[in-house]
Amino acid sequence: MEQKKIDMTTGPIMKNVFLFALPIMLGNILQYLYTTVDTLVIGRYCGETSLAAVGTSSQPVEVLLCIFLGIGTGVSILISQYVGAKDVEKVRQAVDTATFFVFVSGIPLCVIGYFAAPVILRWMGAPADTWDAAVTYTRIVFFGALGNIGYNMNAGILRGAGDSKASLWFLVVSCITNIVLDFLFVAGFGMDVGGAALSTSLAMYLSWIISIVYIRKKFPELELPFFPKGFDLKELKQIILIGLPIGLNNSLYSFGHVAIQTLVNAQGSTFMAGNSVAGRVTGLSNIAITALSSAATTFSGQNYGAKNFDRLRQGYIRIPVISGMVTLAAGLCMISLRMPILRIFTPDEAVLMYASRYVVILLLSQWFYAIFNGIICVVNGVGLIRYSTIVNILMLWAVRIPSAYLINRYFDGTYIMLCFPISFSFGMIMMLSYYVFSKKWKEIIRTGLDT
Repeated sequence: MEQKKIDMTTGPIMKNVFLFALPIMLGNILQYLYTTVDTLVIGRYCGETSLAAVGTSSQPVEVLLCIFLGIGTGVSILISQYVGAKDVEKVRQAVDTATFFVFVSGIPLCVIGYFAAPVILRWMGAPADTWDAAVTYTRIVFFGALGNIGYNMNAGILRGAGDSKASLWFLVVSCITNIVLDFLFVAGFGMDVGGAALSTSLAMYLSWIISIVYIRKKFPELELPFFPKGFDLKELKQIILIGLPIGLNNSLYSFGHVAIQTLVNAQGSTFMAGNSVAGRVTGLSNIAITALSSAATTFSGQNYGAKNFDRLRQGYIRIPVISGMVTLAAGLCMISLRMPILRIFTPDEAVLMYASRYVVILLLSQWFYAIFNGIICVVNGVGLIRYSTIVNILMLWAVRIPSAYLINRYFDGTYIMLCFPISFSFGMIMMLSYYVFSKKWKEIIRTGLDT
């Protein structure tokens, strides 16, 4: 596995981290731009009802797919450890097992999603005027679930092997295909939201197929199969043991965001619009955090697998702190430029006032989150996921949501975004405490004992 990979066990630590993170960052920007274009196409050629249907339908699919994205992270962690240990046979077992898991979970999800779509949307209270479009969109997106799971699993395999560049090119192909098909199906054939959903699904299948061909050609030693050819029960248990808590945690986050959104909605349409516009600006700052966090996971996993504990000691503080510094610098830059950027989306002064407030409060505190997330990814990389999962759940359900409700009830609901710095600081303190007080972590850092 020498081609196109970054070996995190040798060379300058932060140089490798940034080289690894850069393609992921570019891919995140690409996805961000695609989402914007997709929204514009649906809004331009389908109208407000279709936009509402897509917004309603995307949430249940996102909650379920978050679980499988977590499983993909579990695969990435295990493979990074095996690569670090130079155990090619274990890497192959993990690859075969991951392929088996894609099919054994993805195909039933496609079938169940088709029949369950009306039930899910009824439970969510989908409005009558969006019902038919919402059911159509949800069913077609569930059809694409197999391709989505397959692509993300292969992306996890590549990240674990130290190759973060290939996933960027897969995303380029996916996004261009998606946009072209959007215009063809929605604008050309008048297929409404069904065309948009079909575009997304076909693009994901194409990315999955391309990723299989790429891995088989560039990493022939992995012997990635097109179809399942067997699995290792022990590896499957490990993948689920590591990946499932991460996936469930991501899903709980999605549910939590829905809860906070109800408070946002209660403040009226002007405040809702301000939050929506602000999200376009603050979302950009998450791009660097996500990319550096993925690099932290691979760095930790490879060095733990190689038993390179001296190097792990050098990076386990440095990576989260530098991630926080980069996030703070980017945040201050975005704050200084916020008004010209926000005015691109709306000229309404009341909306701009709420959006500006949101941007300032969030970006001044997001460096807490960068440090918190960096530490979590370092800890997850060595397979210690229990504590970080608990902290993540507490940060959302015991701190962020309750503080949002308290702010709304006893202070001013238009300041509920203060719940973010409160929860970010809680999470950062809890994860720094893990470094200081965890006996398991001390064993890894000080003695290298197998935990």
